[in-house]
Amino acid sequence: MPTFITGSKRNTAPFRYDIVGSFLRPESLKEARRRFAEGEITKQQLQDVENNEIAKLVSMEKELGLQAVTDGEFRRSWWHLDFFLGIQGTRKISLNQGPGRTDAGTRAESFQIVDKIAFAQHPMVEHFKQLHALAGAATVAKLCIPSPSLFHFVQYYNGNSVYPDQEELYRDIIQVYRAAIQAFYDAGCRYLQLDDTAWGTLCSERHREHLQSVGMDPDRLAADYVRLINESIADKPQDMVIALHVCRGNYQSTWFAAGGYEPIAEQLFSQAKVDAFFLEYDNERAGDFRPLRHIRDQFVVLGLVTTKHGGLESKQQLKERIAEAAQYVDIDKLCLSPQCGFASTEEGNLLTEEEQWDKIRLVIETANEIWTG
Repeated sequence: MPTFITGSKRNTAPFRYDIVGSFLRPESLKEARRRFAEGEITKQQLQDVENNEIAKLVSMEKELGLQAVTDGEFRRSWWHLDFFLGIQGTRKISLNQGPGRTDAGTRAESFQIVDKIAFAQHPMVEHFKQLHALAGAATVAKLCIPSPSLFHFVQYYNGNSVYPDQEELYRDIIQVYRAAIQAFYDAGCRYLQLDDTAWGTLCSERHREHLQSVGMDPDRLAADYVRLINESIADKPQDMVIALHVCRGNYQSTWFAAGGYEPIAEQLFSQAKVDAFFLEYDNERAGDFRPLRHIRDQFVVLGLVTTKHGGLESKQQLKERIAEAAQYVDIDKLCLSPQCGFASTEEGNLLTEEEQWDKIRLVIETANEIWTG
């Protein structure tokens, strides 16, 4: 197998060097959030700090040469709950953690459906408009939200009495996401990423056995979730790129699922109509590249650089792994990124900001050496 191959540069999303979304929160932002929670500052004062730190973050992203920039999810506490709780008909709940729960080890918070769900006046629309303005004409403002399949997966574990009929729930989730996609598009979004730990769970034999023990068929769930994603994005505008990021957990550098993509590969890779997949491949928990044989026309963004700890991967080894993946997916359909965000929750992963930026530089340098034409 060759240790070095080359491909063509790319100026549209997904980019040859890309990012998953979240960044470590600066101390000034953590302090402002603490003071706001304790009633020491107003919401406007908190937002002023957020605005300032996001502006500095976007400036840094641009300085490094990223073609897609995010707001680092600096306004969020969670990568998923902040979006879910902005959907009408949901509320925050506390969890009783226990065996079989996929959220064990995290803060004991989740959401529950308490009324018919709808997407209207979601605060993240305005948040995106501000990011879009900061991105300017030379860079793409990228938005990351949790996927429709994850919405269903989480609410299943938390239970709801509003939707006894699953098909009605599926229909309403689809309508929520169609409305969300249109709202974000109208706000200027042309690059949307759907983040999803449900698919990571479906890769795990241990979690699949648990699902079966509570009466759920993992393969049927996979088929339903592909349909849910496809119908949710069916009306997306032609000039909007939608990617799906599969994650196995990223709370303070921890993980909750392990297992390669083979159990879901045929269902997900060959049938999901997203434009790209962001796939974790930073360690043995993600398995080998063989499941990529099921990829059709989508791009695959290889998450080869871990965000769970500091220390840089070998550039030569990254190139070798990309060459290995290119046995299953054309090199010009591949891209490179970190394995996940650096702070899926406000606590952040166990590395420094300097290490975070070194990881981004490594991704950019490696990609520029591979996709040269």
